[in-house]
Amino acid sequence: MQKKLIAVAVASVLAAPVAALAQTSTVNIYGQITYEYGTGDQGTGRPDVDTAQVPGGSAIGFRGEEKLGGGLSAWFQCESSADVRAMNQDGFCTRNSAVGFKSGFGNLHFGRWDTPMKRALNQGTVGAEGTGLMGMSFIAFGGSGGADATESNDSDQRQRWKRREAGLIYYESPVFSGFQVLGAVSSGNFAVNSSAVDATPNPKPRVWSLAGTYTSGPLRVGLGYERHDEFGAHQGSPASCGLSTAGVITCTASSLPTTSLDDNAWGISAAYTFAGKVKVGGTYLDAEYETAPGREMDKKIWTLGVEWNIAGPHTIAAQYANAGDTKGNSLVGIQTNGGVEASGPDTGGDAWSIAYRYAFSKRTSLRIAYVRMDNDTNSNVYRIGGTASLLRNGENVDSLAFRIVHKF
Repeated sequence: MQKKLIAVAVASVLAAPVAALAQTSTVNIYGQITYEYGTGDQGTGRPDVDTAQVPGGSAIGFRGEEKLGGGLSAWFQCESSADVRAMNQDGFCTRNSAVGFKSGFGNLHFGRWDTPMKRALNQGTVGAEGTGLMGMSFIAFGGSGGADATESNDSDQRQRWKRREAGLIYYESPVFSGFQVLGAVSSGNFAVNSSAVDATPNPKPRVWSLAGTYTSGPLRVGLGYERHDEFGAHQGSPASCGLSTAGVITCTASSLPTTSLDDNAWGISAAYTFAGKVKVGGTYLDAEYETAPGREMDKKIWTLGVEWNIAGPHTIAAQYANAGDTKGNSLVGIQTNGGVEASGPDTGGDAWSIAYRYAFSKRTSLRIAYVRMDNDTNSNVYRIGGTASLLRNGENVDSLAFRIVHKF
């Protein structure tokens, strides 16, 4: 009997700190695991591939909040990519991650996050996945995901308008009758970290993003504007050297102008759900790229999508995207992750996706999708996500894949 009492006392002592921690801790663990497998066409000159990917937000995250009094709270979130294939060894806080303060004045935070422009465009993006073999974001938004002006592990991706940007100073207003205002600006780390600090001039690319969203019942609307400062190539001012009459080599700075190329875009999106069953949404994006002083390229892209919950766990979805010809007076194109985006006639393309989704539960689902991507005769930039760049203009490629999603 005495031994039992001693054991109970020891267990109580050890359990007390654990119980106290459980009562005071605000840290929650959450996440989503995705796995996609399918086949993709890479165009003439390259083999068809079958690939396993983990797109669509496969991540594990930690978030917490501390009440500071007076309605003020401090919070943090660290969300990291989760690759169940064990192929991509990403570090911590590679996705939406920040530390900040929130209260009645809104939410001010600092870190890596989806830009306001991306969140505005997300309101009306319906009927298709963004990345992977099922992804439609390459043609619609220049891609979706990590893209950093701050020179982190991701390249700047000047053509990408759905960005998860590093080093952001971010403000989210309170929601007033469904309306919310979002604003963010990135830091100038590139000018510190880049080898370009030894060049003339020293570039400092920066992202400015602003958006407004409205949500009321079945209606969702987003309007956004984003500017990419100094994203274009920078040419220095090389010295001009010569031999003086005294036989001495002298150098003077050249008068060549410094090139600072900027990009900007605005977009609008909206979605409406009819009778809680059929969701229809669309987006429109107008992007302008500066390729040289006085030289610009303009691109207009739109999407239209639908998701129909037929009955119970069964849903079908479809999306169409159209990229118009690249117009303007530019004499050169810009490099994208799919090729060179050039100006002129027949430089657009279109794509469509159709999918079936079965929901085993609120947390687990299976999706099967077919995607077709068509380039105009003078374009090769629109490809299937996760496949190689196309070698020829005018290629039409497709993919068929399935994706498993499990949330926790």
